[in-house]
Amino acid sequence: MNTQGKVFKYPDNVDTDVIIPARYLNTPDAKELALHCMEDIDTEFVKKVQTGDVMVAGWNFGCGSSREHAPLVIKTCGTGCVIAKSFARIFYRNAINIGLPILECEEAAEEIQANDEVKVDFDTGVITNVTTGKTYQAQPFPPFIQNIIKCGGLLKSLKEGTNNG
Repeated sequence: MNTQGKVFKYPDNVDTDVIIPARYLNTPDAKELALHCMEDIDTEFVKKVQTGDVMVAGWNFGCGSSREHAPLVIKTCGTGCVIAKSFARIFYRNAINIGLPILECEEAAEEIQANDEVKVDFDTGVITNVTTGKTYQAQPFPPFIQNIIKCGGLLKSLKEGTNNG
C-alpha cells in the first residue's frame, strides 16, 4: 500500500480544535465536516488538497480532545498519510480506528518541506521525498494494523473478518 502527493506542512502541537474547529461538530456528515478541515490554521488546505497528498507536522500532532472527528476529516479530505515527529496518543489510536495512515519519523518531519512531492510505502515504512531524492525510514505498522488501515478502519476490518491480529 502506497500514497504519493504534495506536502502540507504544519508546526508542533496542532490540536484537534485546529484540525476540525468545535463550532462545526454538530454536523453529522463527514464530507460536510471535511470542508472545514484545518481552516483555522490553513484557509487554503481544503481548496488545494488532492487525493493522496501528505500532511507533515512536528511534535504532538492531534493533541487536545479525544474526538474521532479530527482524523476522520483528514481522511475524508483525501489526505493519503500524516507524517509527524510524534502524535498525541488518542489521535494515534483514533487514526488507526478510522483507517487514516500515519507514520512517526522525526527526520522526515524535520526535513520535508511544504509543496515537496512525497511517496510513502506503508508496508516498509520508507518515505521518499521525490523532490529531493532523499529517503527516510519510519517504523511500519505490524501486519494486523496495516490490515485495519487497508480495510478502512477497525470496524470495517472486523466486519470483513480480515483482522488477523
